[in-house]
Amino acid sequence: MLSNKPGTALYYLVKEQILELIRNGTYEVGSQLPTESDLCTFFDVSRTTIRLALQQLELEGQIHKIQGKGTFVSEVKINEQITQNIKSFSEQMKDAGLNPYSKVLNLDVTPATILLENSLNIQQDDPVIKLERLRYAGDKPYQHSTSFIPWKIAPGLLNEDCSHSLFELLQSKFNIRILKSIESIEPILPDKTICDMLNIPEKTASFLLKSHTYSTNNIPVEYSVTIVRGDSAKFLTERHFKE
Repeated sequence: MLSNKPGTALYYLVKEQILELIRNGTYEVGSQLPTESDLCTFFDVSRTTIRLALQQLELEGQIHKIQGKGTFVSEVKINEQITQNIKSFSEQMKDAGLNPYSKVLNLDVTPATILLENSLNIQQDDPVIKLERLRYAGDKPYQHSTSFIPWKIAPGLLNEDCSHSLFELLQSKFNIRILKSIESIEPILPDKTICDMLNIPEKTASFLLKSHTYSTNNIPVEYSVTIVRGDSAKFLTERHFKE
């Protein structure tokens, strides 16, 4: 079953062969893989080799284990490009071949906290618009996002449809031109409420994105906190060496 390549570890050959079986549809997304014992027989290798191959596939996000049930083929993760150009959620999802939409969970005015005072360069207790959205990639909940916008820069936002691109809305309705966004990405274990919204098991490793967005003249226009389900996303960046 395995082609012998001198100098290549046996578990790697097994891993690549299983990956090829996933790619050609022999093992479909969501389907259960054969047991370790059956894979040992199929590939004529030891259980240790099979376990190493499966561990590598799990680390790469190709498969996942469900306690008491077995090992299953994972969905292909969405590639989110980290670039110097700002792209809206809709643009990123369309680039991935998915149909995006957002559900507004909450849209109201709240007093600024100390965190928002520093993030938005306003005074504590100043009115801030809080926009909470659940964002979908296709038919699957993918992100939970909460944005905070100073009320004084977009006082009519409460009367607008905020289920689409916030940046496009700020520009078209309030003449706010987005200059830049400073973002950070950290690992997080979301709480039960967020896990339920994203339809993921508790303690699913996910991504926490914090973003500070500025208009021309470096005026803060938005601070956002977004949780992206880690079983569906991966972030890619391209870097070049200086000659």
